[in-house]
Parts: sequence; structure tokens; C-alpha cells
Amino acid sequence: MEKILQIDDAFIENNTVFSELIQELKHGFSNNKTIIPMRHHHDFPNPEVNADSTLLLMPAWNPNKDAGVKIVTVSPENRQFNLPSIQGTYIYFDAVKGTIKAILEAKSLTVKRTASASALASAYLSRKDSSSMLMVGTGALSINLIKAHASVRSLKNVFIWGRSFEKAQGIASALKNESFSIKAIKTIKEKISDVDIISCATLSKTPLVFGKYLKAGQHIDLVGAYKKDMREADDETIVKASVFVDTFQGGLKESGDIVIPIEKNILKKEHIKADLFQLCANKQKGRTFEKEITVFKSVGHALEDLVAAGYYFKKFKNE
Repeated sequence: MEKILQIDDAFIENNTVFSELIQELKHGFSNNKTIIPMRHHHDFPNPEVNADSTLLLMPAWNPNKDAGVKIVTVSPENRQFNLPSIQGTYIYFDAVKGTIKAILEAKSLTVKRTASASALASAYLSRKDSSSMLMVGTGALSINLIKAHASVRSLKNVFIWGRSFEKAQGIASALKNESFSIKAIKTIKEKISDVDIISCATLSKTPLVFGKYLKAGQHIDLVGAYKKDMREADDETIVKASVFVDTFQGGLKESGDIVIPIEKNILKKEHIKADLFQLCANKQKGRTFEKEITVFKSVGHALEDLVAAGYYFKKFKNE
């Protein structure tokens, strides 16, 4: 029996080329041979911090090739323990034999695949001449989202906002040697109307992106707000925009950014333009005109994890 490989966060951090991972995801979504059950989503009480935590189980099978399952907990109050809100592991299998090929730490795998999926969507939905970006949020995803978006668009100016200005400054400092300039800002309002791309990755329960500030031609990337009572964008944003999701399977059920507007009859399911399967297979169009405002809502999908696990497994084997 082959040795089970242990692939840690450090390896994933040091061996990610976003342009490569984005292309792997594009192939995975366009190929559409992977079997993806609806992910298990279980909220459970956490009385010590007076907030629910969430357990997510995300299985996927690529027949005759590989399979895997991600086991993740999301604990929104982990900041008080100085820990990331997302913790977990990924078990990567040989789909034919059922043997375990590798165990990957899920924190970096998750942020890398999530950022890559957003950048993949941006390649279809943002204007090709997009050169500026506002990053809303300072969690583990922020640096990755900025780098991933910069791999598909020639960004020149990036701005970052977070509830802690000091954390925003820290991220700006960490990215000071990139090809773009980056600056921490104290309010979202001061830059939201000026940039081409707005990426939002927070655990906010109330909107941070307001439609009244949006300008023609912008692309809004909504990555956080993973529960039905969470929102990053308000109703006016949804009304003004052409809406896309990573998958219809999860996008229509899991996030308040989509669920609440549907419940309020502000958005109809049939008016959601496409998901990544349709975009990558060229079955539906992305952006169709210069002044169109586009919204992409990501809730995450097990296909992304399986593709990413295969990507890092091959890199690790070829070392």
C-alpha cells in the first residue's frame, strides 16, 4: 500500500500559481464529469462564545480517477482566540481502489481555490480593461483574492478596507512589492464608486456594498456571507446588476445575498444569468456590454476542492 502523503499549508502556500490553478478549475467546470452531492451543512451551538459554529462536509467523485471529501468547521468568533474562522482537512482518494492518496490541510487549499474561482468568474464578468480593485475584508482570503484577480486583470491600483484599519495596513504592507500599488482605506465609501472590481469576503450579516454607490461597468465579487442570514450586498445592488453564481446547486440555497432577494421577490431564480459550469462550457455568456454591472456570488463547491487537491497532489509528487 502506498504511503499516504501529508500536504501541509506551507507547501500549498509556496506552490500555488494562480494562473495554473484557475485553468485547472476552468477545465473542471467545463468538463463536468465530476459527481457532486449537495454538501452537508450543519450548524451547532457554541455557548462558550455565544454563537453557532458550522460543520461542512463536501464530497466529490471523479469516476475512475480521484475522489475526496473536505471536512471543515467555520467558527465566526475565532478572532478572539487569534485563529482563522475556517479550520479543516481534505482527504484525497484513489476513486478506483478507495485508498487514501493524500491528506491536505484545508485552510490554504480552501482560500486558494476560492480565490481562483472568483478570478475565473472575473475573467468572464469584469471588463477586460479593469485596472483597479477594492478589497472589502481582511481575513485569510483577502491577500489571495487580490493576487488571484491580479492574475486575470492588469491591476494598477488596489484599495483594502477592514473593520480594523491596522489589519488593512498590514495586508497593504505585505503586498507592497507586487506589480500594483495598494493602499488601506478607512471607509468603503471613499473608493467604492471609483474602482472597476469590488471583492468582498466577510462574515457580515448586514450589507457593506450599497447599490447607490455603484457605477456602470463594475464587477462585484461576493465571497463571504455563507449563511442565509448573512449579506454583503444590498437589494439595490442586486436590482442594478446581472447576477451570476458559482453553482446553482449551492448559490440558490445557502447565502443571504441570493436567498433574501429571492424571498423578497427582488430577484427571480430564472433571472440569474449563469453559473461557472455554463460559463466555462460556453453555454451562456458572461458580460455582454461595457456598462453592465455584474455580480458573482460564490458559496464554494466540492468540485473546486477536488480539482485543487489534484493540482497540489501532482505538484507534491513531482518535487
